[in-house]
Amino acid sequence: MNKNFKDISDTDEVLQIIEQALREDIGNGDHSSLSSIEKDRISQARLIFKDNGIVAGLNIAYKILEINDPNCTINAYFSDGDYLKKGDIAFDVVGNAQALLRSERLLLNIMQRLSGIASVTNVAANKIKAYKTKVLDTRKTTPNLRVLEKWAVLVGGGINHRFGLFDMVMLKDNHIDVAGGIVPAIQKAKQYLIENDLDLGIEVETRNLEEVKQALSVLPIQRIMLDNFNPDLVKEAVELINGQCETEASGGITLDNIEDYAAAGVDFISLGMLTHSVKSLDISFKIK
Repeated sequence: MNKNFKDISDTDEVLQIIEQALREDIGNGDHSSLSSIEKDRISQARLIFKDNGIVAGLNIAYKILEINDPNCTINAYFSDGDYLKKGDIAFDVVGNAQALLRSERLLLNIMQRLSGIASVTNVAANKIKAYKTKVLDTRKTTPNLRVLEKWAVLVGGGINHRFGLFDMVMLKDNHIDVAGGIVPAIQKAKQYLIENDLDLGIEVETRNLEEVKQALSVLPIQRIMLDNFNPDLVKEAVELINGQCETEASGGITLDNIEDYAAAGVDFISLGMLTHSVKSLDISFKIK
């Protein structure tokens, strides 16, 4: 059970996401509920897991419920980061029936996706827990939901890569080709950071061992990415780098072969699939 993360449900970014999502969904009113349910009706609902996995987004669900009904009462039985089994009840809530129905789809959409991300991250992290290697996410996230999805990676036991384009210099293949190669790309990046008084790490993507050697010729840099290397080549590259900077393997890595890459001695493994193609967990919100 991973607890190395903070609650983000009260942050400005998350509250803005909730407000915009509720506005998108409700519009000028939930006419289905307004037309069929008395405005003062009080009901009870419960959140039920229908899959096994890591729960993520409970506090966000509570915030959605409280925004729609400040007087609701929530009984929580689990916390974010806990492993739930099919049939487990995560929480009960008693509140205004119309408010519960306004909350239902948004809290499910968020919890199902975030729990899916946390669960697959947890599987990946557990597969390589015997090694020093750590699991990283990427920028392959849903637009405007990055803060939630990267948080879910933390809940599952992974580590966040750069949040965006602004907090690290990451020289990928397109940057390198346009700049004229590994060496000039890194040299230009270092000069840019000096001229703009920026304290940012530099990571460079390499596509073969020759490019690894070129990157090593212009140290220091923070990290060398080994892109689409097989595990044997990763091991050879790690030995060549010999601790002079961090190493990251990326591309072609799955849950089936992730341990082979960790065994090659790389520091980090980045997995776009944690956020761009994850399967949401099946969760239901049932009103009595």
